[in-house]
Amino acid sequence: MGVGDVSKRILLGRKLRSAQLGETLLPKRIALPVFASDALSSVAYAPDEVFIMLGIAGASAYAWSWKIGLAVALVMFTVVASYRQTVHAYPSGGGDYEVATVNLGRTAGVTVASALLVDYVLTVAVSISNAAQYAASAIPDLIGHEVLVATIAVVLLTAMNLRGVRESGSFFAVPTYLFMVAILGMCAYGFVLMLNGSLPDAESAELHIRPEEGWEGPLNQIALVFLLARAFSSGCAALTGVEAISNGVPAFKRPKSKNAATTLLLLGLIAVSMMMSIIVLANQMAIRFVDPHKLEQLRTAGGDAVAEDYQQHPVISQIANGVFQDFSPGFYFVITVTGIILVLAANTAFNGFPVLGSILARDGFAPRALGSRGDRLAYSNGIVFLAVMAIVLIILFDAQTTKLIQLYIVGVFVSFNLSQLGMIRHWSRHLATEKDPGERRRMQRARAINTFGLGLTSVVLVIVLITKFLAGAWITILAMGFFFLLMQAIKKHYDRVSEELAADETDKALPTRVHAIVLVSKLHKPTLRALAFAKATRPNALEGVYVSVDDKETAKLLEEWDDRNTGIPLKVLHSPYREIIRPIVEYATAIRQANPRGVVAVYIPEYVVGRWWEQLLHNQTALRLKGRLLFTPGVMVTSVPYQLRSSELAVEREEREEHRVRPGDLRRGRVEDERDRQITR
Repeated sequence: MGVGDVSKRILLGRKLRSAQLGETLLPKRIALPVFASDALSSVAYAPDEVFIMLGIAGASAYAWSWKIGLAVALVMFTVVASYRQTVHAYPSGGGDYEVATVNLGRTAGVTVASALLVDYVLTVAVSISNAAQYAASAIPDLIGHEVLVATIAVVLLTAMNLRGVRESGSFFAVPTYLFMVAILGMCAYGFVLMLNGSLPDAESAELHIRPEEGWEGPLNQIALVFLLARAFSSGCAALTGVEAISNGVPAFKRPKSKNAATTLLLLGLIAVSMMMSIIVLANQMAIRFVDPHKLEQLRTAGGDAVAEDYQQHPVISQIANGVFQDFSPGFYFVITVTGIILVLAANTAFNGFPVLGSILARDGFAPRALGSRGDRLAYSNGIVFLAVMAIVLIILFDAQTTKLIQLYIVGVFVSFNLSQLGMIRHWSRHLATEKDPGERRRMQRARAINTFGLGLTSVVLVIVLITKFLAGAWITILAMGFFFLLMQAIKKHYDRVSEELAADETDKALPTRVHAIVLVSKLHKPTLRALAFAKATRPNALEGVYVSVDDKETAKLLEEWDDRNTGIPLKVLHSPYREIIRPIVEYATAIRQANPRGVVAVYIPEYVVGRWWEQLLHNQTALRLKGRLLFTPGVMVTSVPYQLRSSELAVEREEREEHRVRPGDLRRGRVEDERDRQITR
């Protein structure tokens, strides 16, 4: 086992067989934190964004926050109800992409896929950036280093997901459940204090918010509607991640559809409960929260601007600080698990993106490498690609959640709309042939749910586009367009290659002549083996080829060749500029041009070694030569291996690894118990 294999084993764990795929399936208790952590974690930033938008008109506009929260909750439950129909109708894991492709056509499917790919990348960037902000809130020394903290978090999360879905899910389950307990417990205790009349004010309650320019004074109806629309569109960030469950149905244990639908319902209930509780408590504690880049809006009781070093803490942080003012462990517990869940929220994207990428690769819209499972049965290439894209966004936007949130949710609502329209077509098509009255009633009910969902999500999408376009949503639309064109180009390439490779009658014709050449560097055992193998293939012509760069070495080789009397002629190619590869390529090309219907077979002797550092010392010229000859029409390249003694070490290592008994192998039935062997005897 080489250094690379050892490193992978340490980081990712031992390899899993394809037959062990069933062992990676998730029960509901693990699937909930794996697929719902994104939507659940949105309570850490969605209420903040609602208050930021309303704060544009001053603190008096905060009175609308709970109504906006109810509107977001209505959209959440509608989307959850709609996706419960989707997971039953399309349990294969294609989600919105499959629904749109099957019912609306390929263009709609690729549009949905491009929207989801962008949204998954933004999910990681937003969640991790917000986690970095919380870390800086708890540890002042991290202020100014949020980008570095976020990048490290993405790398760690990537490593965990490369270890496999089930293993990462088990690791993430405890923090996610702790987050639920922390937020719901904090809110429950806060409501008890509120009913007792002892709920304290927040740390920012004494501050005032100066409305932005143009928003002073009473608002007319148009301005109020626009303000509420902006706040509502930002609050809808709470819906991101809902679609991931429909893409991850194959990862659930059986019955897959039923378990996925139950997880969706739990997600909606928990997320709405936490979000509404935070908004209500924030209002009761008179929290003042503005855009972190516009802290000049905050004013002291005397009307002065806050100090330049004033640190505005997130809404949850301020609530926890007030509710647990006499119990600091409670405050640190809430802040810690909130920061952790924001990191783990990106895990939803790390599970959804690779699965969607694998489906796109299967359909020819993405590189086929995205469809390959790694050592741990995870789609490793998709995981790494997602991580790289997210890190690029984090660096470009300086890990600022408020900047990134403007790019958010456009893509997910595009997919929501096309998915709902596709489901309406799906139910209408099946109703045309279904005769059973009970089944028809169920389909009509499902179609009604999807129709209502389409109407509601369409309104939300229009609001999001109007309110967020100039604020940064145009970047998301451009990114979606880029992915759309890229996937169409990849599909066109694969179709063209498939057409080129299709067999026809001309492929039955045999070459008129085979001219074999064996590359000679020295007259030793590897060369003699290659000559013997080439002779055994019975080509029409066979010769050795040697590139001369030193007259003395050439004379010595010619003398040895004559003494050996191989019966094979030796062609010497003189290279005055000491090039090795070019003369051989030119010679093979000349032979091919002389006989266009024939082929040139090039045999290359190669050493087989057992240590990684030995590979660096041998075969480099052969590798470069093979790379050049691959682009030469009519030339076939054959490697003739010669095993050195050190290669036996690699074989022994493989045998030891194959027979090594690992923890759990006996329980899983992969090895035979000693008592069973004695009974067999």
